[in-house]
Amino acid sequence: MNVLRPTLLTLACLLALPTTASDLPSLGDASSALVSPQQEHQLGRAWLGLLRGQVSQLSDPQLKDFVETSVYRLSETSEVQDRRLEFVLLDSPQINAFAAPGGIIGVNGGLFLYAQTEAEYASVMAHELAHLSQRHFARGLEAQQRMQVPMMAAMLAGIVAAAAGAGDVGIAAIASTQAAAIQEQRRFSRQNEQEADRIGLVNLEKAGFDPRAMPSMFERLMRQYRYDRKPPEFLLTHPVSESRIADTRNRAEQYGAGGIKDSLRYQLMRARVSLIYEDTPGLAAKRFRSMLEENPKLDAARYGLALAQIKGGQHKQARETLQPLLQKTPNDPSYNLAQIELDIASNQLDPAQSRIARLLTLYPNSYPLQQARIDLMMKQGRVDDAERALDDLLKSRPKDPDVWYLVAEVRGLSGNTIGLHQARAEYFALVGDFDQAIEQLDFAKRRASNNFQLASRIDARQRELMEDQRMIEQMLR
Repeated sequence: MNVLRPTLLTLACLLALPTTASDLPSLGDASSALVSPQQEHQLGRAWLGLLRGQVSQLSDPQLKDFVETSVYRLSETSEVQDRRLEFVLLDSPQINAFAAPGGIIGVNGGLFLYAQTEAEYASVMAHELAHLSQRHFARGLEAQQRMQVPMMAAMLAGIVAAAAGAGDVGIAAIASTQAAAIQEQRRFSRQNEQEADRIGLVNLEKAGFDPRAMPSMFERLMRQYRYDRKPPEFLLTHPVSESRIADTRNRAEQYGAGGIKDSLRYQLMRARVSLIYEDTPGLAAKRFRSMLEENPKLDAARYGLALAQIKGGQHKQARETLQPLLQKTPNDPSYNLAQIELDIASNQLDPAQSRIARLLTLYPNSYPLQQARIDLMMKQGRVDDAERALDDLLKSRPKDPDVWYLVAEVRGLSGNTIGLHQARAEYFALVGDFDQAIEQLDFAKRRASNNFQLASRIDARQRELMEDQRMIEQMLR
């Protein structure tokens, strides 16, 4: 993609460095001297751009909104000090979640499939927030620095012995040194996981969730993958042992009974995700019907069935399926968004517009509703209105590459060629492709050559991106 591509492995290795110590890092300690919080922030954004440029993401506004709002809610009761969080929702059915330096939170779509309740989902997110609050990355660098000299000395001794004719003895010394280092890394990793479990449990309880959800999810995952030769990535990066489960179980039992276990909103999101990873809408519809036969009151299954019918082009059946949900909860955003999607697909644009206008009076800051409004404008051919609506959306989502991608498309349709290149530049910058971002601003400057003020603004933004690129390349050397 660009000159930063070869650094992806380097950055991935940095993020996987061993960690140590249960003491919180303090201002002026060794970890802060190695990597400041601001450097972590910059490193995290650089890594996020590289990730976005190379891994498929889910662009579903409702899923993105749920992850963002739920994690921000957890962050309010966490020990995270810097809450400049950024999120990435990866298009993978495998269970995984991760935290990267500088407030980057990543979630695989598969987490919704494996976490059966909202409390289980929240337990994973609370655990990841604990990794951020304890600055495990920076402390890992400090541990690596302490290990490096003795490890290199031991390996050098082994190499010298092998060169001097000791042969197998020298090779064994090298191998044992590497094995010792790996074992030390695993010890550090276990300490971090235990610390994140402990702090995550506290956060989970403070946020009003049932802390018992954490050991329950660990237990189920361990049972499910106990004999698998290749467990999911989550269990490789978050190793679960009997002692870890017992420890989290004992700690969770110290809290009083109660707390949120689940919510309908979470189950609706699970239905959306399961439809994404079903082979066909027909198979999804069959599965949701089977769930409704077992429990006719299962609203999440009815919602999933309606979505599957919309996706499969069964508009009449979808309308009938949605009707009881809308009668029961007429202002529910997800049900109304499904009806709006159905109306747009059925070319019933006036009812869709009326419904969006009504819902926006109830939820004026809803990202999914704002996106639905823009989608409708595009369907109606109101390109100029869509462009203005996207400009408003950018005020609340200036770092969302999905929004910038759509901005570029709409500006191109409206004939705003300079704005098209500017939007493409912002999109490419957010996915780590600074070469293309800078090139797009070159195109924009040429178009704006007769407008001194606009050309100056574009030139200033281009210099900012060039400085960002230079800083990131220097940071990753």
